[in-house]
Amino acid sequence: MRNLNQVHLNGLRAVEAVSRLGSLQSAADELGVSVGAVSQQVIKTEQQLGRQLFERTNRGMVAADTASDILARLTEGLRHLSGAVALAQRSDDQVLTISVAPVFAARWLVHRISAFSERFPDVSLRIDATDRLKDPTFSDVDLCIRVGRGHWPGCRSELILQQRIFPVCTPAMAEGLQTPADLIKLPKIVDGRAMFTWDVWLSSVGLAGTEIQARHVYSEASLCLDAAIAGQGVMMAWQTLASHQLQHGQLVAPFGPPVKTGFGHYFVVADTARRICKVETFKRWLRTELEEDMERLAKAAPLLA
Repeated sequence: MRNLNQVHLNGLRAVEAVSRLGSLQSAADELGVSVGAVSQQVIKTEQQLGRQLFERTNRGMVAADTASDILARLTEGLRHLSGAVALAQRSDDQVLTISVAPVFAARWLVHRISAFSERFPDVSLRIDATDRLKDPTFSDVDLCIRVGRGHWPGCRSELILQQRIFPVCTPAMAEGLQTPADLIKLPKIVDGRAMFTWDVWLSSVGLAGTEIQARHVYSEASLCLDAAIAGQGVMMAWQTLASHQLQHGQLVAPFGPPVKTGFGHYFVVADTARRICKVETFKRWLRTELEEDMERLAKAAPLLA
């Protein structure tokens, strides 16, 4: 390993971050330094290695074809280093750190934390609510819960629940609705960051291609749900987002069927993650809670069964 003395570790970190994240700005954000500092570190590292790792193009810095194997091994090596540091920093094995999207945390998980604590009093949860998928090998996160198609580089994923969407609105707004086509006349609440469009559901009821005019557009699904509860319009929701409100009568699902989007809720861990008892305990508990909640949802909203 003496050859490592010829290259500065900070430079290798900069090179790896640019390669993995795809831009100087993203690498600078992750490393907590300026874009100029990252650029200088990359240049210095290329000089120390005696070869060019990136092509400078109009699109930014692109990994050179001849450097792909080098960069892949560098990423793998830093993953192991990060994992070792994270393992050394874990002073309390009874604290379970979970990274989860804010909307799932606020609209589903938070209602059930007390039930987990009552059943497993020796495990303390630390919820890191963020939309950004944190690489479990580059942080102290034990488990991530994300919505996607199940493929994240360097990670293993387990499907928890397939995402199905359906329209929801207040009981008062639903009065008088006869067919799905009647929804077109209602004001629409649209999630500007949604991974699907209204047409996914409209196609299932023979309304493919129908133009949707949004009355209000929000950048966060939780805000869309609050707007629907306030009677501002009808929105396209999914199980874990609207389950609580549907079961308590704040919202109704005037029409089915619930339609698959191709996405799902997944447990996500690093490829190199070892089995940890507290993680497996939480996963089993959450699956059971989710199954029971979906059964209650089907009773509260029969059209979604």
